[in-house]
Amino acid sequence: MKQGYFLLLFSLLSVLPVQLSAQGSAVIATPSTYADKVFEIPELIPHKVKGKYGYVNRSGKMVIPAEYSHAGFFLENCNLANSPNPKAAVYATGDFAFVRQDGVDYRIDKKGKRVYVYREEDMGKCPLSFKTQVYHVYVQNGFFGLIEDAVFRDPKDFRQYTIYPQYQYLHLIENDDVDNPLLIAGQNNRFGIIDKNGVEIIPLQYADIKPNFSWKQAHLFEVSLDGKNYFFIDINNKRY
Repeated sequence: MKQGYFLLLFSLLSVLPVQLSAQGSAVIATPSTYADKVFEIPELIPHKVKGKYGYVNRSGKMVIPAEYSHAGFFLENCNLANSPNPKAAVYATGDFAFVRQDGVDYRIDKKGKRVYVYREEDMGKCPLSFKTQVYHVYVQNGFFGLIEDAVFRDPKDFRQYTIYPQYQYLHLIENDDVDNPLLIAGQNNRFGIIDKNGVEIIPLQYADIKPNFSWKQAHLFEVSLDGKNYFFIDINNKRY
């Protein structure tokens, strides 16, 4: 009887592709799809001080004063890049960022100078772009897992799950690399980042992680320890 039990347990562990530590069972050693990868982060990063945004550099030094209600990354602006106004299109490149002050939207340069005021008539149309996702979050009995659309057919066959439903929350992060997704994972009201193998990239230690475009745009995650004050971290959990 014991021999049959251990053979069954071994066969289960040999096919499960994820960690199950969240439910107190065995941890399966699976290499991260993001191990040893290096991601470049922006030269300047939005940083909030006393309710206002400015910008810090990669060393965490404030280089543009915190005086804006909203602040984006220094990225190309598609609407301005396709503007019918050539003078406005100059400010479309990643040398400029979107900010808002007193309800007015600007583009600023990397010295913090406001160089352009957004005008509706300057906005061009962006071409539609869509990438078919390879993986999707799957909910079963109130728990969240991950499936690969090309192979998932039978919910009763646990071997077809990329991550068997075991988390209280999963969100697929917007990412250009659809073959190697990152996910916001939640358990016991704490959140972190995992890869498609269920390997923790960022420990489940945060009160919240925003499901926005910050990873796709800047290889950063916007997180909070208290659910009120947010800041950015990189894939190594370094705070900015």
